Amino acid sequence: MESESRGVVIKPPMEDVTAGRVFKPDRRFYYKEVFGAICVWTFLWLCAMGVLVLGALIVATDSGVSNWVPVFWIIFYGWLPSVNFWYLVSSVFWFLPILVGIPLYIRAFEYSVISKAGTTMPEIYTKKGLVNVTKKHVPFRTITNISSRAGPIDRLFGIGTVEIQTAGFSGGAGGQAGPEEKLEGITFFEEVRDFVLQELRRFRDPYVTGTEVVHPVDESVPRLSDSLDDEMLITLREIRDVLGKIDKKLDKER
Repeated sequence: MESESRGVVIKPPMEDVTAGRVFKPDRRFYYKEVFGAICVWTFLWLCAMGVLVLGALIVATDSGVSNWVPVFWIIFYGWLPSVNFWYLVSSVFWFLPILVGIPLYIRAFEYSVISKAGTTMPEIYTKKGLVNVTKKHVPFRTITNISSRAGPIDRLFGIGTVEIQTAGFSGGAGGQAGPEEKLEGITFFEEVRDFVLQELRRFRDPYVTGTEVVHPVDESVPRLSDSLDDEMLITLREIRDVLGKIDKKLDKER
């Protein structure tokens, strides 16, 4: 029983995982994010202009003004320059840091599926973050679905995203379904998707990291790693073995 409960741990060369053949988002991903920031800046400016015009119209209506020409004259030649000035001043404190931070943030992205030695890794490695750096390892054996996505703005810039879903991932604190990891801003996203799909079909060997629980290796019982079914099957097998020993002991006593 003790020998049966021993598992096999395959530890990857971590230096090859974290320092493999790394690729980064394309420069066009910077342009897309900057374009999105400019759209947000323009939208907020239009909202400010709308509030300005609406407020002037409400004041003029309450005052009983019949001639609207002086009202629009006051708006566009009196209030509009002041609003634009203060909006630009405020943009220095929030919009300018965004423009500076986007390239620095995206430059810290790292993706890897090929090890330093040139062999396919048993996982997808990603690194993201500028202040809080997050390194994530997604083993192939936990991947349930992989897809590529390219929205209208992505197609405008010629880039796309590879989305990776794993079993048991709830999509974060909100509980909504979604990809656990995304490889964003790459031009060859379809090639990456097809490569991972090909490796998933070929992937057979068990792989665990040092922090994962090692389950017994028994060819008579199908292993469903990291699942409740796996634990149940192993427990039932152990109960079967114990009952078999009890039956043999009873037969000898008879």
